[in-house]
Amino acid sequence: MSLYRNLFKQTAIYGIATVVPRMFSFLLTPLYTHPDVMDKAEYGQVSIIFSWLVLFNVILAYGMETAFFRFYNTEIKKKVLSTSTISLFWSTILFLCGALLARDFLAKASHIDVEYITYTIWVLALDALVIIPFSKLRAEGRPMFYALVKIGNVALNLGLNLFFLLYLPKLAASHPGGFMASLYVEDFAVGYVFVANIIASLVTLLVLLPHYLRLSWHFDAALWKSMMKYSLPVLVAGMAFAINESFDRILLGYILPANIADSEVGAYSACYKLALFMTLFGTAFRLGIEPFFFSHSGSDSAAQTYATITKYFVIFGSAILLGVVVFADLLKVIIIQDETYWEAMKVVPLIILANFFLGIYHNLSVWYKLSDKTKIGAYISIVGAVITLALNFVLIPYISYMGSAIATIAAYGTMMFISWRLGNKYYPIPYDMKKIALYLGVSIGLSAITFYVDILRETYIFGIASLIGFMALIYKNEKQVLQKFLKRG
Repeated sequence: MSLYRNLFKQTAIYGIATVVPRMFSFLLTPLYTHPDVMDKAEYGQVSIIFSWLVLFNVILAYGMETAFFRFYNTEIKKKVLSTSTISLFWSTILFLCGALLARDFLAKASHIDVEYITYTIWVLALDALVIIPFSKLRAEGRPMFYALVKIGNVALNLGLNLFFLLYLPKLAASHPGGFMASLYVEDFAVGYVFVANIIASLVTLLVLLPHYLRLSWHFDAALWKSMMKYSLPVLVAGMAFAINESFDRILLGYILPANIADSEVGAYSACYKLALFMTLFGTAFRLGIEPFFFSHSGSDSAAQTYATITKYFVIFGSAILLGVVVFADLLKVIIIQDETYWEAMKVVPLIILANFFLGIYHNLSVWYKLSDKTKIGAYISIVGAVITLALNFVLIPYISYMGSAIATIAAYGTMMFISWRLGNKYYPIPYDMKKIALYLGVSIGLSAITFYVDILRETYIFGIASLIGFMALIYKNEKQVLQKFLKRG
């Protein structure tokens, strides 16, 4: 039980490091969607650029973070640290130089203003340089400092966004000949979003700069080859994940008619934000669980431990799914204040469920990471990416962003199922499938009824009763374990 409490503690701290920054960034959604700051088309442009950021973040990391954790739990920690850092440092410098030289071409190819492309390149480079320093903090069990830096980064970004988008225009108007007026550029809201990101990323790099100053700068070529062999399949999987996670916005922008594309992307992206609660839970859990999986892989009870962890992930995730769906109409008023965005609310349950499936998949993926079969993980991800691309191309012309939502849930659901089936063959884990299926089925069914039956959705009575009943079901089935955990906590 102490093992689970320690895992819960680590996950809670990493959860703070994830939840608080995301909540700060969550506050940006009402800001960005406010009609006095941006219209739907401008917000759609921001969403498309951030979608490209997701993909290129994966490319610039090229699986080295996961390889770092895989090799760091050995006797050659210093070599792993220096080799992975040097690799990412020089690859980032090469990218920065090459991308800046090719920015005009990139702007034409992506239909994005060259100025925004330049800002994006700098954000990508600065973020890539802190990958290993952050990984080291996680590997060394320093979640508090990790959390402080992460929170500081997003707090600064939030503050700069508020300054550039809300206060700077007012200051410039009240002091037309002053310094603030010289900083203000009219109709530059999208640009200010990325200027804020650059400053926040640069400050984060400066905070973590001691990592580079204390490094031995010894590069082990043989070790690097081993790490790259391990990481390249992770890169492929990561690219596939990036396609699953964010490429729908890019495809919506390309496939839909030009006169409505950015607006449709804006509405879809804003309502997509309501899945944040599930994303936060899954990300925090993954950050805490990934080092745990590797460090406890040699334990005799490892398989049973992994099974128990997955069951409780499903329990908490099912409660989050139902809870967010029940109160979705309240959340939309808080998060998306412009009613013109609400037309896309129908995608919310599908997107939340899709992200839940993704979180389950991350838990199930332990088998191929521990058995060094990362290629299989890449193949599974490729299957998901193919489903994402195919369904988006087929469905978007007919049902717009609803097609993107269907594609997302189909991709993650398929990946989850394939990983479970292959895991049973290569690394059997005794999952409690009866209870997992029960919790999943009940939460999905109640969520669908609550949201899509209008008369029940309007009153909240059925939704709140469903949530209470579901929590009672969990307590009844897990009463002994929960009481034991709380007593020893």
